[in-house]
Amino acid sequence: MLKRKRLDEISWEAYKSLSLEEQAPYLVQSNGRPYHVLIAQQFDRESLDNLCDLATRIRKIAKSKSGMGFLSDLLAHKRAMLYFHQPSSRTFLSFYAACQILGIGLAEVRDPSISSEQKGETMEDSVRTFSSYFDMIIMRTPIQGFVDKMAWMLSNTDRPLPIINAGSGADQHPTQALLDIYTLQRSFEKTGGLENKHIVFCGDLKRGRTVRSLARLLTFYPNIKQTFAAPDNLQIGDDILEQLRKAGVEYEVTNNFKSTIPNADAIYMTRIQDEWDKTPGETNRLAADAYSFTGADLEKLPRNSIIMHPLPRRNEIDTACDSDSRAVYWRQMRNGMWIRCALIATVFGRDTAINNYYTLNLK
Repeated sequence: MLKRKRLDEISWEAYKSLSLEEQAPYLVQSNGRPYHVLIAQQFDRESLDNLCDLATRIRKIAKSKSGMGFLSDLLAHKRAMLYFHQPSSRTFLSFYAACQILGIGLAEVRDPSISSEQKGETMEDSVRTFSSYFDMIIMRTPIQGFVDKMAWMLSNTDRPLPIINAGSGADQHPTQALLDIYTLQRSFEKTGGLENKHIVFCGDLKRGRTVRSLARLLTFYPNIKQTFAAPDNLQIGDDILEQLRKAGVEYEVTNNFKSTIPNADAIYMTRIQDEWDKTPGETNRLAADAYSFTGADLEKLPRNSIIMHPLPRRNEIDTACDSDSRAVYWRQMRNGMWIRCALIATVFGRDTAINNYYTLNLK
């Protein structure tokens, strides 16, 4: 468990100069629960297991009317702002649904052109305004470092409140990594668990923030090999590889995706992140035959393996794969709602109540 440090006892300049591992203790509460949820580095194996177990319990509780009644009363006294400065459907809707399940009142800003930012208000002032009305801000932004700055800023006001990073620049997407871990755990629960597996990442790995966050969380599971299959200009960054080296993780970097399929336990496909291109068409397109998963590739994939994708997809997974039991990307998307329920409940300290209800009524 991380030993808490306080964001109101460190300057912004000092905080941003810290490594991600050094920032992590500033993001937890005194009881060890997460407060701000900003980076994958703030989680460890124990906290991941607790969140995944809680997500499963919430999922089972929600199957009955009485269970949904219990869940919807847990946080009926709380309100959340969904501040999405970047296009999103799955992340937005899964957070929206998670808050609804827990009874949280919701508001949203998805189009800055209809907010006071159109009048010249800064994003910083917008966030400070939201903090006057809500108990949590769930934020998605293309600006790297902005979520961190707002978390520090609000922690140094007379009304601090938690911020959840729903995607920040091309760097981190911690809650996507949480739902990916949950999907992997559920997929392998009958075949030895997540340990001792080979995970293959394919596509735009340089800018795929889902891959960057998940690669870090996988280091907490023993004997996992990570393979990164991409063209050189879209290959995983050296900063991630350095983290893997420090953690003693076996990894491989390759241009030959097709050769990895027969030995993969999980294939994690990603699309081209060309929204980050400074000019349209700047990124070279991936060769469709080299970095896509086709119906024919199913013949090479082991029967107990899975295919994942954070979505949205383009043509990197053939729709012919959708009906195969190894294609779990639709289940993966639904898992996002449950793990985000678990995360929000834990931030607000309602995890104990959920566990007690489950033990008394379902166990």
